[in-house]
Parts: sequence; C-alpha cells; structure tokens
Amino acid sequence: MSWQTVLGFEVHIELSTQSKMFCGCPADHFSRPPNTQTCPVCLGLPGALPVPNSKAIEWCIKLGLALGCQVNLFSKFDRKNYFYPDLPKGYQISQYDLPFCHHGELLGHKITRVHLEEDTGKLIHSGNQTLIDFNRSGVPLVEVVTEPDFTSADDALVFLKELQAIVRALGISFADMEKGSMRLEANISLKLPDSPELPEYKVEVKNVNSFKFIKKAIDFEITRQSRLLESGATPQQETRGFSEAKGETVSQRSKEQAHDYRYFPEPDIPPLQFTQEQINEWRSQIPQLPAQIRQDLISKYNLSSQYAAIISADREMLSVFMKNPSKSTADSLVNKRPVKSETPVLSDDLLRGAVQKVLMANSKAVADLKSGKQQALFFLIGQIKKDLGSIDIPATQKVITELVQ
Repeated sequence: MSWQTVLGFEVHIELSTQSKMFCGCPADHFSRPPNTQTCPVCLGLPGALPVPNSKAIEWCIKLGLALGCQVNLFSKFDRKNYFYPDLPKGYQISQYDLPFCHHGELLGHKITRVHLEEDTGKLIHSGNQTLIDFNRSGVPLVEVVTEPDFTSADDALVFLKELQAIVRALGISFADMEKGSMRLEANISLKLPDSPELPEYKVEVKNVNSFKFIKKAIDFEITRQSRLLESGATPQQETRGFSEAKGETVSQRSKEQAHDYRYFPEPDIPPLQFTQEQINEWRSQIPQLPAQIRQDLISKYNLSSQYAAIISADREMLSVFMKNPSKSTADSLVNKRPVKSETPVLSDDLLRGAVQKVLMANSKAVADLKSGKQQALFFLIGQIKKDLGSIDIPATQKVITELVQ
C-alpha cells in the first residue's frame, strides 16, 4: 500500500544578541565554562524578575517580516509549564496565542508563526549521571513553525536551507547547527493519498542538528510508520530523538498537547504594543535577501545558478566577490583558490600583527581551519578586514596559513 508523507517543522534559532532574553548575562554561551554565565533571573531563583531584551524582539519581528508574515501590533509573553531538569523555573517564558508574527510563506510553504522564547539549559550525560549547564538558559530563541504541507524530505531540505540563509543574511544569528544555534524538529505522519484529512497522530523528532540527519530521521520514520500502518496498527503519538550512531529514531516520551502546558499570560511582563510606523521602519532596514542576491548574481554578473547559490549563502564569500565581481573571482571562491586582488598592499609587519591579533581572538575558527573547514578561512579574513579595511586577500591568506600551521 502506498502512503503520502505529511511533514511540518519547528525550527529553533538562537539569536546573536549580546545579552540573554530576560537578563543581562552574556548570550554567547558556546564553549564557555559550565554555569559561569548565570544570574538569579536565568537560574529561576525566587524573587528574580525578567526584563525583555528589546533587540531580540526587533530581530524576531524582522525575521517574520522577511518571511512575509503579518505582525501582531498587540502581543504578549506566556508561561509554558512543564517540569524537566534543564528548565530551572519549572516553566518557560514563551508565546502562545498572540505571537509576534503569523501567517507567512517561504518557497510556497506556509509559515504558521514566528515567536520568541527563552532557551533551556543543556543536559550533559556522563556515565551514569547527568549534569546541567545553565549558561544556555535564557538565551533568546526564535521558533519558526510551519504548516504540515511538506511531502518529502528533499523538498523540506530546500526550505530549511533557505531559512538558514535568510537568518544569516539578516545578521541575527550564525544559525550554526554544529554549535546548536539552529535546531530542527520535524512532525511526521502518513496518510492515504486520497485522504483530505490530516492523520490522527503525529510523531515529533526533536533537536536534530544537521540537514543530513533530519533527512535520515524523516526517511527512517516513513519506513517505520508505514510498516506499522500496514500491520493494522496506528503509530503512537510521541516525541522521538535521532540516534546518529544507529541512524534511527528512538522513543523519548509521549507527545504533549497544548493543554498539558497550562499556558497563561506571563504575569511579570506587561503586554507589548507596537505601532505600524515602528514595523514599517524595521521593514525598511531588512537587507537584500538571498533569493534576490542569487537573481542579481545571475542576471548582472552572468554566474551560473550553482555558483550564485554557493556565494549568496556565505556573507564573507559574497563580500569578497563584490569587491571584484567577475567570473574568475567566483571560480576562485567556489573552488577554494586564492582570489586575485587589486587592493592596496600593507606592510608585512602591519598585516602580520593584525593576523596574529585575530587568530588569538578566534581560537575556535583556528581549530576549524586546522581541521580542514575552509569556511573558517573566510571568517578570519573578514575579521582582519574589519580591523584593517582594504587588504590584499592572497597575501592575508598566506600569512594565516603560515601562522596556523
């Protein structure tokens, strides 16, 4: 028997604000010593009161606008109540019936809502014990929720990659899945092809951190669920995780319904009111988005669609290309060859000093470069350019290579 796949997504994106969502703790938690970026607010201690991060709210709404959403001029935060070790207060400050943004569309797929909440702590499983790092607790987290209108993993990947590109173009997050700043959750079910109704169940696969793994998880679930349905059983409505080692999903817990969370308006944060003029101003600040950039690269510079897609998806690569827009520059960037440059030549001492300074300040990028991740090279070049202005890119690449060896 043939089955039609029904897919919907919840995409969580950590915003790159300087501070957390409701307190002044630093939001940049990756690789920081555990529990060193916390305070009474993000630890949920009695008497601590949250104060919303206005920049996070602005960035959430800008993402909604970039996705063609309507904006609620009156909005609020809500308490989502559940008990889990990584949630210090026993509830999460999120949004329920009045999200900042709703009813958008991307690549022909409907977006239900774009709302803002706080991230949870991170559980670290070590042997027979579980430790909790609360550095991530309270980091601004945007959730993009789609309608269940995807029918294949391949179609979904195109959408998810475009969403990531838009987030990066807006400059609101690195959306780096290896670091957990973009996490994917898929709601998966199957129905008969001629059925107009949605299935009576759905299986949610949570916290997947790569495009490759979300495809594997979806494909595994399609096979698992189809076997159950063909045997006459209905798949259980549940939350599952994806085991990278096994290449399969594993059951975690039964799936909650909205009423299980006992949502109610957050009493410590007043409702928020926006003006249309304020929304229009934020809309005017949205930069050119990837789809338009790709079109310009193709029409203005005669690049292939493949080259345009690669260059438009990387801000540093695009910046280098626009300084000398030509097919040869594009070819050098895409194929990881040194880019010919007509920029001024700096003194060796000045250039070497700037490179050393940037390398010392970006140890993670240096480690990535040593492990063969060439994107790290473009990041480092961008940081050096911020320091010096115009640089000789081939000469800079050479110095980086010498110092990183």
